[in-house]
Amino acid sequence: MTTPGIRSSVIRRAQALRRKRHPDREIEKALKYAESHGWRVESTGPRAHAWGRMYCPDNDADCRCGEFCVTSIWGTPRTAATHARQIRRVVDGCTARGPGQEPDQKVG
Repeated sequence: MTTPGIRSSVIRRAQALRRKRHPDREIEKALKYAESHGWRVESTGPRAHAWGRMYCPDNDADCRCGEFCVTSIWGTPRTAATHARQIRRVVDGCTARGPGQEPDQKVG
């Protein structure tokens, strides 16, 4: 028997292995940071405008009105370092999961 926290972390690692790698090293690090906090990262197909999307694990309506529960990841941003900081800021600003919390722990 496994605990839910262990099971979900194994699932997140498997999802991270399945998605394609972002071409920019800084943005890839930021995406791994997001995945370590429970966010789901999906790369879109070749015809999509954005490289991919990042989804909040809670998708709570009270979490900043649901505005930041889905974030686009750009393939060729003007400044990669700025885009990587924006990704981390979205993850750290999540009201359901703060930056210092375990991925399966909810504030409340």
